[in-house]
Amino acid sequence: MLGMAAAVLFFIAFLINIAELATNEVFSPTNLTLLGLGLLALHMAGIGGGRPVRSRGR
Repeated sequence: MLGMAAAVLFFIAFLINIAELATNEVFSPTNLTLLGLGLLALHMAGIGGGRPVRSRGR
């Protein structure tokens, strides 16, 4: 899930960069790219992967 969110952020940053839109500093392509890299790192670490593993307790 976090990997898909990172991909969306990368795509938005790419579109802003290509269109050369004037945005405020929060939505700059650099900030969106760094946020996407953070989400990608969390995804690679296994955080936010989906269903938790349930153990069979007796």
